[in-house]
Amino acid sequence: MSGQNQQVPYYFVPNPSRHPLTASLGLLVMMGSLAAWLNGASWAPLTFAAGLLFLFWVLYHWFGDAIFESEVGQYGKRVDKSYRWSMSWFIFSEVMFFLAFFGALFYARHFATDTFANLENKLLWPDFAAVWPNNGPADLVAQFRSMTPWPLPTINTALLLTSGVTLTVSHHALRDNHRRKAIIWLAATVLLGLIFLFCQGYEYFHAYHELNLRLTSGAYGSTFFLLTGFHGFHVTLGALMLFVVMIRLIRGHFTADHHFAFEGAAWYWHFVDVVWLGLYVVVYWL
Repeated sequence: MSGQNQQVPYYFVPNPSRHPLTASLGLLVMMGSLAAWLNGASWAPLTFAAGLLFLFWVLYHWFGDAIFESEVGQYGKRVDKSYRWSMSWFIFSEVMFFLAFFGALFYARHFATDTFANLENKLLWPDFAAVWPNNGPADLVAQFRSMTPWPLPTINTALLLTSGVTLTVSHHALRDNHRRKAIIWLAATVLLGLIFLFCQGYEYFHAYHELNLRLTSGAYGSTFFLLTGFHGFHVTLGALMLFVVMIRLIRGHFTADHHFAFEGAAWYWHFVDVVWLGLYVVVYWL
């Protein structure tokens, strides 16, 4: 926010924008195409991709407008505060999102499994044992092996923890006005995130082809892939956010005192780290 030293309004009110409408149209095309895709429509993947690309195009221009408004000095302390509250509530909504999946895993392990194995259900499923993971009481799920914490999940944990350290070093460098150091350490953070995603992709390949573990592998398979898959999606978003921040750093957009875009992306990345630690313990170890 290099324009912060200029005169700013009491509270900046943006001009009417087309972006909310165009973003809604892109989402409408995506969701409609997704529904058709799930019902076997051959044209749906193409329209879904078109809607996704259109949405990215809209977001590119939308965020570009926000960056321009910041750089010309239209954002004051009140706008900065509103951004901080908005990012805080957004991360809170993400916490609730992941808690829902952790709750589903907890219910499947400690309630549903025990219920299927109690005395009332012994006549229906006499061979079912209350162990986790399992193939279900009717044994309808193909045999699979569960994922172990070594080596890839542990390596990924080390990668994300290290990325949190490099991001913190970059932030402190920016606050000390060492721009070049901040760029280098931020680039290292993005690189560690990309390596994490590569390792997770290899882990999925291993799960499908060597463990026969799939999304259809009962409650274990569905919760495993939903938790790790959505986390990987959030890592992708976080890495993209940090990459954009890095480009802005290179262009000289931030100062030591005004760099909320960096801070907001850093909050999000640390949130992703914390979620992974919980996921690593609950999914891979317990």
